[in-house]
Amino acid sequence: MTPEQKHKPPSQDTIDALVRIVGEEHAIREEEAMTPYLVEWRDRYRGKAALVLRPGETQEVAAILKCANETKTAIVPQGGNTGLVGGQIPFETGHEVVVSLERLNRVRDIDLASNTMTVEAGLVLALAQQVAASAGRLFPLSLASEGSAQIGGVLATNAGGMAVLAYGSARDLTLGLEVVFADGRVWNGLKSLRKDNSGYDLKDLIIGSEGTLGIITAAVLRLFPKVVEKVTCMAGLSALETAPAFFARALERSGPALTAFEIMPRIGVEFVLRHGNAARDPFPSPYPWYMLFDLTSPREGEELARLTETLLSEGLAAGEIDSAVIASSLAQGEELWRLRELMSEVQKHEGGSIKHDIAVPVARVPEFVARANQLVELMIPGARPVPFGHLGDGNIHYNVSQPPGMDRAVFLANWEALNAAVHEIVLDLGGSISAEHGIGRLKRDLLPHAKEALEIELMRKIKAAFDPNGILNPGKLL
Repeated sequence: MTPEQKHKPPSQDTIDALVRIVGEEHAIREEEAMTPYLVEWRDRYRGKAALVLRPGETQEVAAILKCANETKTAIVPQGGNTGLVGGQIPFETGHEVVVSLERLNRVRDIDLASNTMTVEAGLVLALAQQVAASAGRLFPLSLASEGSAQIGGVLATNAGGMAVLAYGSARDLTLGLEVVFADGRVWNGLKSLRKDNSGYDLKDLIIGSEGTLGIITAAVLRLFPKVVEKVTCMAGLSALETAPAFFARALERSGPALTAFEIMPRIGVEFVLRHGNAARDPFPSPYPWYMLFDLTSPREGEELARLTETLLSEGLAAGEIDSAVIASSLAQGEELWRLRELMSEVQKHEGGSIKHDIAVPVARVPEFVARANQLVELMIPGARPVPFGHLGDGNIHYNVSQPPGMDRAVFLANWEALNAAVHEIVLDLGGSISAEHGIGRLKRDLLPHAKEALEIELMRKIKAAFDPNGILNPGKLL
C-alpha cells in the first residue's frame, strides 16, 4: 500500500472542526471552487480534495495540524501552485485536505543593519523582491514563476533560479524559519544569525523537504546591496562544446560580478520568437546556441562594460564564441532575458513536452546534451529537444517537444520511458535527476534508483521522526 492510500477520508466531524479553525469564509468545500488548488499549471496532475483551508495565522496552521494528526487526516501544503513535479497537488482519492498558505503574506520585519527581512510563507516572490528594493536592498532569488510563486513553496523545494551562481539557492538565502510540525507544535527558529553551530541544522533539513516534515509559515531571508551597475550580454556560438571554456573564462575574469550565466538552443529561441509577444531576434543571422549572462555590481565605476568587451574579445579570439550583443540599455537587457524567461511557457504552443530538471558537472554539459539528443532521436524519431538553463551550475532543463503532427497523447505516453533513459545518462555522468524542482509525485519512484539504499533508509527514518502518522504530504518525495 502506498502512503497516499493509507489515509481514510476525514469524517464530517473532522471537516467541521477544521473549518471552525479558519472560519467558513476561508474554507472551500465545493468541488468546483476547489479546482484552482487541485490542478497543476501544466495540467499533468488533477487531484481531488475533501477540503481546502486558507489559514491566516501561524496558530491556525498549528491548530489544523494538531487536529489532523489526532484524526490521522492527510494534509497537502500548498503555496503558489507553481511546482513542476506535482508535490503541491493532492492525489485522486479525494481523502486529503489542502492547506493553502496564500493568506499568510505579511512582511513582519526588515532589519537593514543585519540585511535581513522576515516574511510569511504566502508572500509572493516578486513582492518580496519589491519590498527589498523599496528598502534599498536586493533579494536575488529570481524565477520565471516569481509573479505567483510564494516564499514557502520556494523554500520547500529549495528553488534556485537565475542567480544561483552568485547568491546560491533558497537554502543559502535563508537564515531562519518558523515551522509548524505534524503534531501542531510551532518551532520558532526565526534567527538572523550568520553563524550558529549549536547542533543539527533543522532549518537546512526543512528547506527542500517539500512539505513532508513540516509546514513553513515564515522565514528570515538574506538581503544584499542593491545592484547599481549592470551589463547584459548574449553571445552566439556554433557548438555547445565551447560553452564551458567561455564560462570558465568569464568566471575567472569577472569573479563575483558574474551573477547569471544561461544557455539556450536555437530551437528554443525560435519557439519564443514564434509565440512570445514582441520578442525579437537579437542577431541578424541565427546560431545553433546562445549564451546569456549578466555582470552586476553594487558600486558605480566598476567599468563592467569594458570588462565585458575584453571578455568577449578574448572569447572571439579563442574561438569560444562567434558573435555577441551587449545590451545598450536596461530595456534591451530585459528583452534579451525575455527570450530565456519565456522558453518554458512557449513550449505549450508546440504540443506536448516531456521535461527533465537535471544537473551534471559544468564541463560535461555538452556531452550530456549530445548523448541525450541522440537517445531522443532513437526513441522518438522527429522529437525536438529543447535543452536550456543554468550553465553556471550545470542545471539543464532538458525538455523534449513532440514531433510535428504526432498525437499529443501518444507522445506523452513516452514520458516515463524517456525520463528513465535520460536519467541513466545523467547518473552515468555523476549528476542529479532533480536540480531545483524537487521530487514530488513525478520522480518519487525514481529516487531509490538515483540514491544509495542507505540514503533512502535515513530519509525514511527522518520522515518517521518528524511525522510518525504520515499526515504531511503523504506519497510525495518518498
